[in-house]
Amino acid sequence: MKIAIIGTGNLGSSIAKGLIKNKSFSALYLSDKNTSAVNQFVDEPYVKITNSNATAVENSDVVIFALQPRHIEGVLKEVEPLITDDHVVMSVAAGFEISRIEGIIGSDKQIIRVMPNTAISIGKSMTCLSANDSGEHKLGMAKDIFNQLGTTMVIPEEQIQAATVICASGIAFWMRLVRATTQGAIQLGFEAEEAHELALQTCYGAASLLKESGRHPEAEIDRVTTPSGCTIEGLNEMEHQGLSSSLIKGINASFEKINQIKNS
Repeated sequence: MKIAIIGTGNLGSSIAKGLIKNKSFSALYLSDKNTSAVNQFVDEPYVKITNSNATAVENSDVVIFALQPRHIEGVLKEVEPLITDDHVVMSVAAGFEISRIEGIIGSDKQIIRVMPNTAISIGKSMTCLSANDSGEHKLGMAKDIFNQLGTTMVIPEEQIQAATVICASGIAFWMRLVRATTQGAIQLGFEAEEAHELALQTCYGAASLLKESGRHPEAEIDRVTTPSGCTIEGLNEMEHQGLSSSLIKGINASFEKINQIKNS
């Protein structure tokens, strides 16, 4: 399969790294007006670096537009004459709906919205997928690609905005929680590197417990809280200070912002 990625910023580069790590292509075209941004890939086999979007589209079966919303419309208009009925067009642009893509390249084209996160670079992304009617039968292929780079979920397009907040912005939210735990460990007397390792591995262990056991978070919390113990004391203080409500408010604030982007 020949894949093109147009736009190689943080997300485009992360997708490229994941594809290269898993050898998920027969050829990979990386297109960016600033080719120095992808020099890290220059020696990779079967990877072609170009500043020509046209070259990338003409030589690919799947075109992934990893562009910011303000840039994707212009690029789609630029390459529209080159997109054939055989192409599968994928977009990761936040807030840029399938109907807007159809308005540029046609509703007869196979279009899939893809919402991964930056953990795709290490094969750990939570990626959500939605397709137009013409692209519905290509969702299996999209899942095959992105399941090599983490986990996928097919959802209605109207939920893509919410998924962006939970999964893409969510990476930053969880990073901030790890950082806060690290800072707490430093305050308790650990060196910075020790504190970071303690926080990181504990976070990884908590997520792994939930994923492998299938249990609800509260069930795992009950396993480590004892009557009048230090865990419940800490949990209650965090809740008194608004931990859960702050997280939920932050998620809702992000959702409101992404809807502003969508409607702009």
